[in-house]
Amino acid sequence: MASTPAPIVDATGIHVPSYDTYLTYFQTAYRGIYGADVYLDADSQDGQFLAILARCCADHAAATFATYNAFSPLTAQGTGLSSVVKTNGITRAIPTASTVDLQIEGQAGTIITNGVASDAQNGRWNLPVEVVIPASGRILVTATASTLGAIEAGANTITTIATVTRGWQAVTNPAAASPGMPVENDLKLKRRQAISTALPSRTVFEGVIGAIAAINGVSRIRGYENDTSVVDANGIPPHAIALVIEGGDSSSIARVLLAKKAPGVTTYGTVLRSSTDAYGIPHAIRFFRPTYVPIAYYITLQALPGYTQDVEAMIRQALADWTNGLGIGNLLRLTRAYLPANLNGTVQGGTFEILSMTAQRDGLAPVGAVDVSAAFNEAFQCDPANIRISVIPQ
Repeated sequence: MASTPAPIVDATGIHVPSYDTYLTYFQTAYRGIYGADVYLDADSQDGQFLAILARCCADHAAATFATYNAFSPLTAQGTGLSSVVKTNGITRAIPTASTVDLQIEGQAGTIITNGVASDAQNGRWNLPVEVVIPASGRILVTATASTLGAIEAGANTITTIATVTRGWQAVTNPAAASPGMPVENDLKLKRRQAISTALPSRTVFEGVIGAIAAINGVSRIRGYENDTSVVDANGIPPHAIALVIEGGDSSSIARVLLAKKAPGVTTYGTVLRSSTDAYGIPHAIRFFRPTYVPIAYYITLQALPGYTQDVEAMIRQALADWTNGLGIGNLLRLTRAYLPANLNGTVQGGTFEILSMTAQRDGLAPVGAVDVSAAFNEAFQCDPANIRISVIPQ
């Protein structure tokens, strides 16, 4: 009789028997006891009993397979992934609130305690517990939305002082808010885990990226290094680094940048924060917040049997999610946008055929089926409502 099937681990990984392998084993053993002519088809009592045994063994093998995979961040899922990434010093991100850098202006020495600013939609943005206006009469601080989620606020839209404080005269946000995030899904956590391994790297620049990515609230980051003696194509000065960072407290980012960057290397960006080193010397630290570029899609499709308004809504959401997940400064390759737009891997994907698709920055009319480029500090944003679908009836 053949050997008992069981999960095994070798140099190539784990291998588990299938349900059919277990069922064949039990049937062979049963016939070896009661004779080759015993009836074991699915409509027999003995056959059903052996099928139950085979299913129990196959389920146990599947649990063993999942347990083995839970020890690697590449294959772990859910709670197992949350546990294993702790070896890299990171944890799964919990739901976060949107953040925005606010320019506070007022009389020097004014202390703002638990200050709140509001935007045009009456959304409330909480300042740090205590803000002291310096001698210059202005200070840049990171405010947090009072509610969790992707609360949006365009540049220069947070201009109302909600908690009136003597000496606090004005507030505005020079750049758009960084949207908050829901609970971090497995895919994003695995990407962040891969970046975090660069934290103890020998390459200083990779270590900077890893350290910034580990800051609470940072959702996306893109780094550029100019190690030449001339200004590069992105306008980055010689011997400087430029980081484009979405989310995270700007003071924490400045502290990490000061601690991790190489000596003599300057930082470049539109956000300026002062951070003090271990010797009490202040340093000007600069970085970028991403500039968000709205993307509109124009799709013409042929409806097939089964196409409904629900399918159309799925197309819009899938394409918007894919676009919003593109990295900072990435090119939007139109040919790759067809994959999410076609609802690849779903039953609904067979209910239509896309005949043409174009994309355009800033919601302008499309100029043709071409890729959409982004500046080094830009990130694409797509609202499902900006995906316009023309349907040709079947």
